[in-house]
Amino acid sequence: MYLSTIGRREHAAKGKLSAVGANVFALGAVSLVTDVSSEMVTAVLPVYLVLGLHLSPAAYGLVDGLYTGATALLRIVGGYVSDRIRRRKVVAGAGYALSAVAKLGLLAAGASATAIGAVITLDRTGKGLRTAPRDALITLSTPEPLLGRAFGVHRAMDSMGAFAGPLVALAVLAAVGATNPEAFDAVFVVSFCVAAIGVLLLVLFVRDHRTPRPANPVSPRAAAALLRGSGVRRLLVAACVLGLATVGDGFVYLLLQHKEDIATGWFPLLAVGTNLSYLLLAAPLGVLADRAGRLPVVLGGYGALALVYLLLAGPVSGWPLFALALALYGAFYAATDGVLMALAGPLLPESLRTTGISLVQTAQALAYFASSVLFGLAWQFWGAGLAIGIAAGAAVVAIAVTFVVLSPRKAAS
Repeated sequence: MYLSTIGRREHAAKGKLSAVGANVFALGAVSLVTDVSSEMVTAVLPVYLVLGLHLSPAAYGLVDGLYTGATALLRIVGGYVSDRIRRRKVVAGAGYALSAVAKLGLLAAGASATAIGAVITLDRTGKGLRTAPRDALITLSTPEPLLGRAFGVHRAMDSMGAFAGPLVALAVLAAVGATNPEAFDAVFVVSFCVAAIGVLLLVLFVRDHRTPRPANPVSPRAAAALLRGSGVRRLLVAACVLGLATVGDGFVYLLLQHKEDIATGWFPLLAVGTNLSYLLLAAPLGVLADRAGRLPVVLGGYGALALVYLLLAGPVSGWPLFALALALYGAFYAATDGVLMALAGPLLPESLRTTGISLVQTAQALAYFASSVLFGLAWQFWGAGLAIGIAAGAAVVAIAVTFVVLSPRKAAS
């Protein structure tokens, strides 16, 4: 059936496939380079703040909350503005540029926790502005039957950067000397240079997709009207439910460290293991989503997440635990991150595609933030074992609810 569907659309898409592939690849290259820059900072930021600047755990928690939550509502702003002016590349480029400048802001912030928080908020503002326009460009540059593959290729390239970023940061620290007071400054300068290359790639190689001017202008009322569509409402419900079943990456890695008592110096490499699995699986799972259905792949990804939680609560230990947990965690991201956006794209009109995607991403981000806060409280008051057990149960419930809400029979009705 998949091949016959492609065959029916082949004539219409034949002259465009190479250009579509080029634009998706260009966006992937921008994300790859930008993620190298971002993950360089993410890998060293906890050590820099807590050990270098001697921030208290409470102060670090505030900064980390800004880093996690500052993008949520800004995604809607970026999505709406992109649809309003019909220049998605411009809005995405502004977001990438803000994040690049923020890397130099870390140098200027010095030891001020307030200034560091402001700079991190600026960096997350850039991410919030660029994410929805970038994903909308992918959906608008790709035939609908190939959306899973397109997002898989993009997320695979993105994860290459996430995989390489911590390694580049460790290389810079090793070259300068980790005990050198200027070592972290060197990481921030290199991170800015890499981010600037990403902005240049966007300007030179990414093509904008100017949708026709809609008969009804894009307005807050038109954006709010998206919520009247049952398909969009069901997708938002599913995004919230799935977000509530997902705890922060840091908690997963802290639980691994807590269970195995690994040295602090190895902590950044846990993210490298996850991103390696993500890198290897993103494109194949994107292709599978196009062939077998996007909803089954998304639900399978959350099944992998539930297994990660069970491994953290179970008797498995040592290298088998690390290998299985990180591989499954990467598979979770590969099966859900881009595939959920591919699932959302066809439900949204072209004129409001970016706004709709940003609504889905914002709903999931807010739920994700709430989940992380609740998990932290559960860990503190009830212990790690009970907290992760509750998380595993929540993931199973989320899979069942999402299946009911987004099942093909429900969609058809």
